[in-house]
Parts: sequence; structure tokens; C-alpha cells
Amino acid sequence: MGPGPSDVPPSVLNAMSQPLVGHLDPSFVQMMEEIKDMLRQVFLTENDMTFPISGTGSAGMEFCFVNLIEPGDEVIIGVNGVFGGRMSDVATRCGAKVTQVEAEWGCIIEPDQVAEALASVENPKLVAIVHAETSTGALTPIEEISKLAHEAGALLLLDVVTSLGGCPVRIDEWEVDAVYGGTQKCLSCPPGLSPVSLSDRAMESVKGRQGGVQSWYLDVNLLANYWGDGARVYHHTAPISMNYALHESLRLVLEEGLEKRWARHQANHERLKAGLDGLGLQLTAQEGHRLWQLNAVGVPDGADEAGIRTTLLNEYGIEVGAGLGPLQGKVWRVGLMGHSSSEENVDRFLAALKSLL
Repeated sequence: MGPGPSDVPPSVLNAMSQPLVGHLDPSFVQMMEEIKDMLRQVFLTENDMTFPISGTGSAGMEFCFVNLIEPGDEVIIGVNGVFGGRMSDVATRCGAKVTQVEAEWGCIIEPDQVAEALASVENPKLVAIVHAETSTGALTPIEEISKLAHEAGALLLLDVVTSLGGCPVRIDEWEVDAVYGGTQKCLSCPPGLSPVSLSDRAMESVKGRQGGVQSWYLDVNLLANYWGDGARVYHHTAPISMNYALHESLRLVLEEGLEKRWARHQANHERLKAGLDGLGLQLTAQEGHRLWQLNAVGVPDGADEAGIRTTLLNEYGIEVGAGLGPLQGKVWRVGLMGHSSSEENVDRFLAALKSLL
């Protein structure tokens, strides 16, 4: 019940144990097509360039930046936690001129902040926002920010590592140009792949680059020859077993249904909040913008934050995450993600926490 990885369903673990085939085997190529189709359904997009990067969510982040950014490009990045800061680091390494839009940890990035930043730069190339900030439990609404970015002629990049499969993510409706997720959160698949999707606008930007993509491994032009339609050209040895696992996890997501899955995460979040209220504890993220799947619980005065986490793990078999950055020692990060999001887990955690407090 930490910030990830979440528990994995038995059928996903079983899928990983199936015999290996080659990365160009016809049966694997067929599976690749099915994975792409299911990812489009989960992202709610029609984007052709939708596939899993061989690497964790951080690889997906780097994939988006290295393909879309060239040295000197002006980039606006929302920073309201660890992962906005990480995006700034990656963009800077790509040679971008980064303008940070900052908010207090636990609060969202406001549209007027983005509008002000867009007005301060001459030619914005990209606006990047963390949809679900795992370090704080805050969910930033994206629709208005998307309009502002496009009105300024910029592309919109969205981090949905923690939101994908756990709350509404509507890539086409929100006109998101580039998006990356992770498998180990609400998709309940082991870490190791990063689902990504690029819009036609984003692909046009890639095709119009003045120079080559800085990364060979993450160059979408090369990856398209392997993951795209038609004859497959070897690029790298895909992690076969991880793709087996992703295929099964996506099948389970769609079998449950996105709307029902979102509702389950919301109901368990509300059950947790009600129980915390009964203990006199509060969620620390901005009210009205709290993640259902990652709950930052304020540590009460006088409580041994680290000691309680350790006892939860060693005596109750419950893992929760520590606070990061300015929230270190101040919150417990309680995950209700994917297969881990259940009434039983909520009740078990509440009972253990009450006993320890």
C-alpha cells in the first residue's frame, strides 16, 4: 500500500512465467498489436504512435523530452513535487530553456500561473505538467492548461504515471500531445515498461527537427520501425516477459471497465478518508484535488513517523511510503492502486494504524 509498485494479480504473474519467444516471432508481433490497441483504449486516444517503452516511467519521461526538445527550445514545466522537478532536470539536459511554474507541495498548478509563464517567453515549444503528483497526492486538472498551451502554439506533455488506470485520463479529449505512464501503479503490472502516446502534432514536431534525437535507444523514428505498422525492423530486444505481463494487466483493466475501475478507486479513497477522519487524521493535499490512488496522510504531532511505518511493515505486512522533500517526516503516502485498491486493504490499514497510534 505504498506509492508503487502495487500488488500484481496472479494471472499477471502467471503470464510472466510463460515460455519465451523471439522479439520478432509472429506470435509476439500479434501480441504487440493487441497491446497497442488496448493501450489506446486505456489512454482514450486514437494516436497511431501508442506503445510501451522498454523501461520504467522515467524512461517514458525521457522519451518524450528527447524527441520533442532541441537545444534552445523554450519549455514551461509545472513543479509542485518531486516529478515536476525531475522533468525540469531532464529538459535542461536536453538543452531546453526551462521556465518553472511552481506551487507549494500538495497544491495544484493553476492555469493562470501557466498563462503568466507563457506570456513571459517568446516562443514556447512545450508545456509539461505532472497530472498526478505521486510525492504529494495532488491531481492537477489539465483541460484549461491544455487550451492555454495550444493557443500559445506549444505542445502539451502530461505525466500520468500514477493516474493511468486509476482515475479519468482522456488524452484525445484533453488534446494532450505527448503522454507517458508506468506499469507498476494502477495498471498493477510489475515495473519495467512505460506506456507512451504521441499525437500527430507531436510527430510532426519530431519530423521537423533541425537535428537528430539525442538518444538512439529512445528515438521514436527508430522505435516506429519496430512498433509501427507493417514490416518490423529490429531495434532492440524487447522485454518479452514484461510485455506478456502488460498484455494481461491491460486485459484485466478493460475487463473491469475504465469507469468501474475509476469508481472503485474513488470509493476506496473515500472509505480511507472517512476512517482517517474517525482517527482525527487529515489528508494533506489540496482539498478538491486529492488523488484517489495516492493519499498523503498527515502525521499527528508526537507520532513516530518512521517507527510506525517500520512496525506496519514488520508486524502487519503493510507497506506505506515516507514523505519526500519538504514533506519528509510529515506524511505517510498510502497507495490504493489497481489490485491493491480494496475495502479489505483499507480496513486492514486503518485497524493497524489505530492500534499503533
